[in-house]
Amino acid sequence: MITMAKSINEKTKSIKKELTYYDKFENWAKKNDSKIFYTLIVACLFFSFISFNSRISEAHDDALYIEGGWRFVNEFPNYFYTQNAPLYPLFIAFLIKIIGFKLIIFKIFSVLFNLLGFILFYKALRGRIPAIVFIPVAVFYAINYLIIYFASMTFTEAFYFFLQSLFFFYAVKIIDVLNNDGLQIKNQIKLWLLFGLSMFLMSTAKSSAIVVIPAVILFFILEKNYKAILISLVAYLIFKLPYEILVKTIWSAQNQFSGQSKILLQKDPYNISEGNEDFIGFFQRFIDNCNLSFSKRFYQILGWRDETNTETFTIITLITVTLILIGFWKIIRNKNKEITFLSLFTAAQLTLSFIILQTRWDQPRITLVCMPIILILMFYAIYDFTIKPGIGQTIYIILLLLFVSSIFTDTFKKGFKNISIVQKNLKGDTYFGYTPDWQNFLKCSEWCADSLNKNSYVASRKAPMSFVYGKGKKFFPIYSVVKKDTSTNQSNPDSALAYFKKNNVTHVMLGSLRANPLDPSSGIINTVHNIFAPIAQKYPNKLRLVHTEGIIEEAYVYEILY
Repeated sequence: MITMAKSINEKTKSIKKELTYYDKFENWAKKNDSKIFYTLIVACLFFSFISFNSRISEAHDDALYIEGGWRFVNEFPNYFYTQNAPLYPLFIAFLIKIIGFKLIIFKIFSVLFNLLGFILFYKALRGRIPAIVFIPVAVFYAINYLIIYFASMTFTEAFYFFLQSLFFFYAVKIIDVLNNDGLQIKNQIKLWLLFGLSMFLMSTAKSSAIVVIPAVILFFILEKNYKAILISLVAYLIFKLPYEILVKTIWSAQNQFSGQSKILLQKDPYNISEGNEDFIGFFQRFIDNCNLSFSKRFYQILGWRDETNTETFTIITLITVTLILIGFWKIIRNKNKEITFLSLFTAAQLTLSFIILQTRWDQPRITLVCMPIILILMFYAIYDFTIKPGIGQTIYIILLLLFVSSIFTDTFKKGFKNISIVQKNLKGDTYFGYTPDWQNFLKCSEWCADSLNKNSYVASRKAPMSFVYGKGKKFFPIYSVVKKDTSTNQSNPDSALAYFKKNNVTHVMLGSLRANPLDPSSGIINTVHNIFAPIAQKYPNKLRLVHTEGIIEEAYVYEILY
């Protein structure tokens, strides 16, 4: 008996010795799952608080959504948002109707959406992949500086992250049910409807998310579950068709894709005269966007490359994409259906974005919403290569510790710098934190609202931002040089005057907005100047200066005397 007891103890010790670092981490993660989950929620809220931005971004789009929401309410039913997907402006319109125009409240909702998105993401995927892969990605989602930045802005990212995570949550549940019980429509109808609703909401919040439909079809084709394809489409159309009917009936509007398709087909979104892209052009656009995303933006988001560095490196793109594809192959080979499904959707979303978006619109937001699944695939590739005990596991864990610490450090540094800015903003200094060029431009917009006649219509290079700081005053947008003379690349003065007169424009605002926000000597965004300089040269008496804002990097308001 003593001999048997010793033998059992020796076997037990042997088993304990055979536990790898990955096994130990998995056991630790299972025991502390709730603590990890709630710690990340607290961290997300903490960083959202110290990084809170009560201002409007210089990137313009967030102001565009707010203006769209305001116009939904105040121009109903004569206005429908068609610049891109309309769901978020519709949500802003709902808030404006209920509580009025309160920018801070809009931003608080973004914080809540971001937090809910993280919660749903965590609940959807924990236990679906090894903890050594999942926990670092969850940390990234909870505290990455750029995600936290968008959490207090009125861009669509926080809203979309929530809806994307909602889709992930129900997609995983659908796969679970099909694996365990098979397809039983009567017992599963509520779940299928929620799955369809999540697809509808996501694709109405971001146009590129329409690829969710082909992604769902492809996945169920691979699963040879053709009935699931039909039910998924029906569940989606149950919400999509009534929505389209309402849009046609109430607003007599086109769908969200009609308003964008013409611009997306153009070689230059701001110059229709250059014509549309051909097949080679779209292919080159895809390659260029891949480079921008995977050799620049991806590593800037991680905090490993300087945000001002514009260089791209094909070799880095190839290495990154190769690692992602290896992870995807490993996921398929190990029959992880949930991550396979979400990877197909993410790949489709990136592919469509890279094809349809012009490279001059290069922004981290395109890559950001796909980062969680991209990181899962990359980490899974490394995990699978190092699954056997050895130095590989040690190296991988060290890399993950560096990854997590760099994310924490980057977010903390940027959040700490922001504290003094947000304090002054919340105390009433709404312009603190902007560079002088933007302060003058936005103060000029406010002056227009306060001092000009209510019937005045002011042309502005950043009309939605002027709208927000002009307390809801509508401005005429200028995004490119109108009535361009190809010999000078400036406007034809007579044609431009006729154009503005036709649109009832009474004034124009000329800002000194920096071409490079970090360098005041880099020149200015001169679109408006290229329109009005020829007018001033040919008809000097037709532009009368009525206001100047600032001493350096001034902004001017001119009355147009037709």
